[in-house]
Amino acid sequence: MQTLHTNSELLASVPTDSRLAGKKAVVTGSTSGIGEAIARVLAASGAEVVVSGRDMARAQGVVDAITQAGGQAHAVSADLAGPYDAIRTFAREAAATLGGQVNILVNNAGVYPVTPTEDLPDADLDAILGTNIRAPHVLVGAIAPEMAKRGAGNIVNIGSWMGRIGTANGAMYTASKAAIEQMTRNWAAEYGPRGVRVNTVAPGATATPGNAAFSAALDAMTAGTVAGRPVRPIDIAYAVRFLVTDEAAFIHGSIIDVDGGMDSTRLKF
Repeated sequence: MQTLHTNSELLASVPTDSRLAGKKAVVTGSTSGIGEAIARVLAASGAEVVVSGRDMARAQGVVDAITQAGGQAHAVSADLAGPYDAIRTFAREAAATLGGQVNILVNNAGVYPVTPTEDLPDADLDAILGTNIRAPHVLVGAIAPEMAKRGAGNIVNIGSWMGRIGTANGAMYTASKAAIEQMTRNWAAEYGPRGVRVNTVAPGATATPGNAAFSAALDAMTAGTVAGRPVRPIDIAYAVRFLVTDEAAFIHGSIIDVDGGMDSTRLKF
């Protein structure tokens, strides 16, 4: 039987290579969970990475883990639910930190209140719209044109399996993930002819520090999938890394499901 390693074990032993050497990457919401895994995997393949989030102590912890493994990373503060100008300022600061250009943008930051519609606080609704939809739009508007001028770049958005199904709770969250998938298609059409590839990775039920309290529910949700377990953040990170390499050069506007078969298969009827 194949040994199943934990996410932490795998992140601590990611093999290094040079497939992304010379690339400059910005990963939003990368102080833990999926974003941290993406930042560490991209760095392990030679990218210089901006780790971003509101908690600079946590961001620096991820930077330290990357540099201790021989990679290059920097912590840049970002509150993507803040004013438009603050988001654009973050884009400028991130690019400056990376020497003036960004080759890879990963729109990972997101909030995920999942409640009945009538129970969703107005502040949470604003946060979903701001972080999950507005921030990626503003960041792409700030960064993609410069990529297009150079004739090359990669943008990967993090979606969700929940963006294509109906559930009894979380209408606004799931709508935000459907929106990011559609923006991916539009941006691929808009920027693709000028050399910028735009794609989405859509995780299934993923075990992260943010939902650790619901581990039993995640196990139950995924027990009947082909994989038979929750997604690990590093599983998402590997898919992101593939999409930003030259091996994926002919992939434009695609939604890559990394969900253990949750969305496309059923083992029990």
